Amino acid sequence: MPLALASRHLLDLALAAIVVAFSFPAEAQAQSASPDAARLSYAGPLFDAHLHYNDEAAARFPIGDVLGRIQRSGVRAVIANSRPNDGTRALAAARDATRRTGVTVVPFVRLYRNRADYTGWHADPTIVEMVLRELAAGTDAGPYRGLGEFHLYDSTHADGATARRLMQLAEERGLVVLAHVDDIAIEKLLAHAPKARLIWAHTGISGVPIERVRALLQRHPTLLGELSYRPGLTADGGALSPAWRALLTDMPERFLVGSDTWINARWDDYEGLMTQARRWLADLPPPVARRIAWDNGAALFGLPAP
Repeated sequence: MPLALASRHLLDLALAAIVVAFSFPAEAQAQSASPDAARLSYAGPLFDAHLHYNDEAAARFPIGDVLGRIQRSGVRAVIANSRPNDGTRALAAARDATRRTGVTVVPFVRLYRNRADYTGWHADPTIVEMVLRELAAGTDAGPYRGLGEFHLYDSTHADGATARRLMQLAEERGLVVLAHVDDIAIEKLLAHAPKARLIWAHTGISGVPIERVRALLQRHPTLLGELSYRPGLTADGGALSPAWRALLTDMPERFLVGSDTWINARWDDYEGLMTQARRWLADLPPPVARRIAWDNGAALFGLPAP
C-alpha cells in the first residue's frame, strides 16, 4: 500500500466460476504468436509476492473469483497476507480450487487484526502472542512461510521490542519478512536479525534514490525488493526507465513482482496490473525477466517449475 495513501486513508481503507484448465492471459497468448509481438510482453509465469485478501475483498470477491483473476493473469503462486489472517487461511483452505487453477498459496502471518494495528502493532506485545498462535496452528496449505506485510511510519519504531522480537523470530524459524518501511528502517530491522530474509515492499515507496537501493542490496545479501508502486520504475508507456533497467539487469536475483491488492480497486484491475508488469518485464533480457517474474519467488519457497 502506498505510504502517501496510507497516511491519508489508513483508517478509511475500505462466484465467478473457477477456470479448470490453466492458460496464460489472452494478451500474452496473442503476443507470443509473433516474435515482434512477443517482445512487447513477457509471456511466462508470474509469482505475485505481495497479495492481500483483506476482509473488504473477502466480502466482495469470492475465492473462486479471486483465483480466476489470478489464473487468467498467468500468476502461478502468491504470497498471501491479509487483514485479518482469516483471508489467508481461507485461500489456503481452498486446496481443490487452487490445485485446479494451478495457483500455489504461500501463506504469511500478517500482524494486523484490525485497522488500528497498522499504527499500533510495534508497541503492542500481544502482536507477538498472536503471531506465535498463528504459527503454531498453521494453515490447510501447510505452515506459514513468513511474517508481514507490516508498516512502520516512523523508522525509530524498528528498534522497538516487538519489531526486534519478530525479526529474531523470523531468523530463528527461517521465515521471510515482508516490510513496508523506509531505507533507515531496513537497516535497523536487519541489524536485529542479519540472516533474516526480508522482502522490501515497493523497494522504497517514498522514492528512495536508486543508488541507495543498490547500496542496501549490496550490503545486505538477504534483502530483496518487491516492485509494486515503485516510483520511477517505468516511464511513459509503461516501459522500464533506463536506471531501473540497469539495476534489474545487474542484480536480477534480488527482485520480485507484486500486485499489492490493498483495496478492492486493485482486485478490480488485477489482470491489468499483471499486464503492466508483463510490459516492463519485456524490456529485460528474457532470462532476467523470467528470474524476476518467477524464479526468485519460487526459489525462496522451494516451489517447482510450473
